Amino acid sequence: MTGDFASIPPAPPTADAYPSMVLLVDDQVLICEAVRRALATETDIDLHYCTNGLDAIRVAEELKPTVILQDLVMPGIDGLSLVKRYRETPSTQTVPVIVLSAKDEPAIKSAAFSAGANDYLVKLPDRIELIARIRYHTRAYIDHVQREVAYAALRESQRLLIKANLELERLTRVDGLTDLGNRRYFDEYVRAEWRRALNAGKPLSVLMIDVDNFKNYNDTYGHLAGDEVLRQVANAIRIGANRPGDLAARFGGEEFVVVLLDTPLEGARTVAERLRQAVRDFAITQGDGHLSISIGVASVTPSAFVSVEQLITAADLALFRAKAAGRNRVEVTQDIAR
Repeated sequence: MTGDFASIPPAPPTADAYPSMVLLVDDQVLICEAVRRALATETDIDLHYCTNGLDAIRVAEELKPTVILQDLVMPGIDGLSLVKRYRETPSTQTVPVIVLSAKDEPAIKSAAFSAGANDYLVKLPDRIELIARIRYHTRAYIDHVQREVAYAALRESQRLLIKANLELERLTRVDGLTDLGNRRYFDEYVRAEWRRALNAGKPLSVLMIDVDNFKNYNDTYGHLAGDEVLRQVANAIRIGANRPGDLAARFGGEEFVVVLLDTPLEGARTVAERLRQAVRDFAITQGDGHLSISIGVASVTPSAFVSVEQLITAADLALFRAKAAGRNRVEVTQDIAR
């Protein structure tokens, strides 16, 4: 229990706990000194000033202020242009800007707010009012920063959760050994495609595949070698049945199944022969010969007179005939009972 609680990060301090980092941008040293004296006794306010407006952006990026006090009339660049540049610069885009002006005119105030200022004071402002506004804007800025950090953490948490859910969903559909679809996914998929083929009047084919004499191979070479064989067979099936929409899955043990969409019987037989030959081409030694697979094929155009279970059973019976006829072969069911 203690370890669990120890891993929980502490809550960030409230906005009131942060000091105000103030940048005053004013070319008049007398104004800078007057503001410094007004704030000198406030231990939670740290004042820095810049007398060259052309350096204001660079100084602000280095200082990272919580509030900028910006004079409107400066040589080289006017205050409104600087306010606009603060809003265009990522590092200062959300930093509160209090405009200081010698004029208390509505038109000038309107221009300042249009440029992006957060507040407007006629200089020199009352000391108490200046301190109150600095603290207010600092709290607002810190709250904003903390919200952004919290939202970023939330978005990342949501991204990781979505990723985890997608992986979990994938794992519920994928066979862990072969990375093909698992039996559950096959059951869902073939029924969904059956309904789609029924509505579209298109044929649906199923291949049932079994690794020949797999028990003997396991007994001779061991289960680890047997697992590797199943992975190789699965890969051959995946490569051979790779059209969009076709599904290759592990049916159970050494049995596999393939669902072929919009594929009639002869097309399904061709795919089955290709898969059978692909496994033989691996030349996996088994006794005096090579490992092989047997395949049963069935195809039907879904209707009200036949079920998906009959299609699967027909492919399974064809597989049984292939095994009984000597293995390493493909057998098909020509007609499915109606």
